[in-house]
Amino acid sequence: MTEKQAIFTLMGGRVHMRRGRYNPTSDAVWLAAFAPHGIKTALDVGVGTGAVSLCIAANCSGIQLTGLDISPEMLAECEQNAKLNNTPIELINTDITTWHSARTFDLVITNPPYFRGTPARHNAHHNADITKWVRRCIARVRPRGYFCTIVDATRIVDVLAVMQSHCGDIQILPLFGAHHWAERILVRGRVGTRGGATVWSGLAMNNDMILRDGLTIDTVLTRLGWI
Repeated sequence: MTEKQAIFTLMGGRVHMRRGRYNPTSDAVWLAAFAPHGIKTALDVGVGTGAVSLCIAANCSGIQLTGLDISPEMLAECEQNAKLNNTPIELINTDITTWHSARTFDLVITNPPYFRGTPARHNAHHNADITKWVRRCIARVRPRGYFCTIVDATRIVDVLAVMQSHCGDIQILPLFGAHHWAERILVRGRVGTRGGATVWSGLAMNNDMILRDGLTIDTVLTRLGWI
């Protein structure tokens, strides 16, 4: 494999990634695009090789990023990708479900290990307790800060069951593939607020404004005249 082939890009070339144990899917770009404006600190839980964090940094200059993962191998690759993009990321090798910390962040964002079945070969979390995972993530959000995640549509009930006790102003955005039902669900809420929930009409998972142009979802919804 040549050096050129060893590198691939996201967000229309704005983010560069090395091919490795795990190569991110479009889920990472979608999740990063749902990060709210104006955040100064973010914790990426299950940071993996860094795709979500690096995509957030592409839209939020000067943001302080912290990435947490149970896999030392994934963190090593994340460090290389951070250097490739000249983007500093503080990396912590621990398990969010057992991490004891008083630190809080403007945003806690996660693409959780919601799949069930045979554990992945890249030594990452699998078959995790999503209820506990989400609860521990929300605990690391500062008051009026944001929790943001993407899950398979079959797991959305587990996520919302936790969020309803801690979050308001919940935004729910379904993502549609080739089928007539949502394949992924994006969810964002503010910790400690009381606003109700908004369920958007949904977007196609191959939306070029997100995947090719690297726009944020708020920008896309504004261009569509939805907000």
